[in-house]
Amino acid sequence: MAIKSTIFKANLSIADIDHGYYADHNLTLARHPSETDERMMVRLVALALNAWQLQALCNGDGTLGFGIGLSDPDDPDVHITDYTGQKRLWIEVGQPEEKPITKACNKSDHVLVYPFNHAAHVWWKGIEGKVNRQDKLEVLYIDSEVAQQLGSLAERSMQLQATIQEGQLTLSSNQGMVVVEPTRWK
Repeated sequence: MAIKSTIFKANLSIADIDHGYYADHNLTLARHPSETDERMMVRLVALALNAWQLQALCNGDGTLGFGIGLSDPDDPDVHITDYTGQKRLWIEVGQPEEKPITKACNKSDHVLVYPFNHAAHVWWKGIEGKVNRQDKLEVLYIDSEVAQQLGSLAERSMQLQATIQEGQLTLSSNQGMVVVEPTRWK
């Protein structure tokens, strides 16, 4: 019998001072059995960092949410989809290979990749030359120690506050606080 995903609920209040975006999001995160708390929380951080684009890309007339996850490699980890069903923003977390990145760039207006673990530098060195020609692609590294700290905030039911100012996200809950400042690699 297959192991089912674990469901996490998050009430996320976003105060994005950089973009003038203030909103509360009630989110459901399905953590695949092979997904770590760190990866799940990096998905949540990626959503928080890019939530403002819902207004910028779709004039508020679209959806912001999590994809199916690890069980479907053809679906983004986080996405903004307009009312026609077009993926306007495609976000991948981890270290995808060249082919899925290229496919995402062909299916979406903009693609973000958030690598976060200790092997990310080796991954980027190996793939950088292959994906540099992708104009729609941005790669934003989250330090592996920060990702581990994010994992410590994971609870089945979370009350989170995300404050974004000068490109830095401060994520806090009753479990503690983590400061995330992604480094742009591309």
